[in-house]
Amino acid sequence: MPSSRYAYQPSREFHVVVLGAGGVGKSCLTAQFVHNEWIESYDPTIEDSYRTQVSVDGRQVMLEILDTAGTEQFVAMRDLYMKTGQGFLLVFSITSRASLQELVTLRDEIIRIKDDENIPIVIVGNKADLVDQRQVDRAKAFSISQRWQAPYYEASARTRTNVDEVFVDLCRQMLRRDDAQEHSQDSYYDKGEDPSSSRRRRKRKQKQGPRCAIL
Repeated sequence: MPSSRYAYQPSREFHVVVLGAGGVGKSCLTAQFVHNEWIESYDPTIEDSYRTQVSVDGRQVMLEILDTAGTEQFVAMRDLYMKTGQGFLLVFSITSRASLQELVTLRDEIIRIKDDENIPIVIVGNKADLVDQRQVDRAKAFSISQRWQAPYYEASARTRTNVDEVFVDLCRQMLRRDDAQEHSQDSYYDKGEDPSSSRRRRKRKQKQGPRCAIL
């Protein structure tokens, strides 16, 4: 039988960071996910925050989403967002090769700051409705996805294609990671180890500060 802690699953809270070049549709993806609405145009200098609850495989997940302006201040804040994030949506536009290349730099920064190559990541090729303007072959994006061992979705904020799916996939990854860390911590108690040990402190530190930022 499953342990009693699985009999009731309280809502988990995660803060996710959504990264990508300017103009790839990060805010549009977020607005579609949170409010189920298409934003034809938006002011890139406005910073907004969102909080929404979703059900993932029968479990309640609370997401905090910070939609951050893509201005000069972004560079100064980016390290902070990466430090506090537990999961990352890396968004590019299928109509821009340069936007895909920028993800390489962003992922390298995430791994450097988090010191962890297994951080939950989903790669999103947005603007899938603009097939006639495609510059990034699907095979190229899949190749990067396999190399990074991160799922890849082609999405459209305009038509709401795969919008929910990318956030839910990321939530699943974060839940699995959170469950694994809890199981590991429980095993320390079962063995009678001191939870204040340095190894446990490191694990507890990894669970701090979930944050969802849309950049």
